[in-house]
Formats: sequence, structure tokens, C-alpha cells
Amino acid sequence: MRCPFCGHDDTQVKDSRPTEDNSAIRRRRFCPGCGARFTTFERVQLRELTVIKSMGQREPFDRDKLLRSMRIALRKRPVDADRIDRLVNSLVRQLESSGESEIPSKQIGEMVMNALFNLDQVAYVRYASVYKDFREASDFNEFVGTLKPEVT
Repeated sequence: MRCPFCGHDDTQVKDSRPTEDNSAIRRRRFCPGCGARFTTFERVQLRELTVIKSMGQREPFDRDKLLRSMRIALRKRPVDADRIDRLVNSLVRQLESSGESEIPSKQIGEMVMNALFNLDQVAYVRYASVYKDFREASDFNEFVGTLKPEVT
């Protein structure tokens, strides 16, 4: 593993342990070149996934991009970071085990919307506002009007 600080090619693993949900290995590393310490995560990847965008362009699936978009939707909401990570891991496992190596971005967006609907409806509306490209306040009103009221 190359050091992110000095570029030295031979870093040493000082500590390895599984993450809380056992979906990755967390490794603390040391660079003998500059003395820096840093953390890496190792995850199982069942297959290479390619995302097919709406205009037909293809790009490699990026787990971190999915995680960032969900964190933005869930910003300042009462949801643990660990819970978000577990949800992203679950979505990635579903995509990888689908048997398809090319996934339409629309399918990923719908999966995220379903997950957020069940997790936090404010985050669901936030994500939908970007995903469905709301342009005016009336778009929000229409969308929020389709939500079922919570049963108490």
C-alpha cells in the first residue's frame, strides 16, 4: 500500500481488526519513509459493477459516492453513522448479488429511495428532491402529498 503522505511504496500493517458489522477489515498502517500513520479499509467485492447513466454513459460503481449521497440526505437527522454504513453495505450486497454487472442508475436511485423511506422520511424527501430534480416549491408539495401519514 502506497503512503498517501509521501508516496512510499512499502507501508507496514500495525493493527488489523474487523469493523463492527464485519463487512470490512480496518487496518492501521505505518510508513517507514515519513513515519506517518493512516487507516485503510478492505472490503469484499463480489463483482465489478458498472453504472449506466440516464444518457447512456457508463462509469464504475462507486460505493463512496452512494455513501456520500445518503449522508447528505441524512445530515442533521437522528440516524447513527454506523446505521448508514450498514444500509449502504446492504444496498451494495443487493447490487452485487443481483447477477448483473451493469446496473441502471435509475435502479440504484429507486433502491436508495426505498431504503430512505423506511429509515427517515425527511431524508427521503431530501434525496427525492435531487433525484427527481424538483424545480419549484410546488414539486415538493406534490411529492409530500403522496406520502402516507404515519400511524401513531
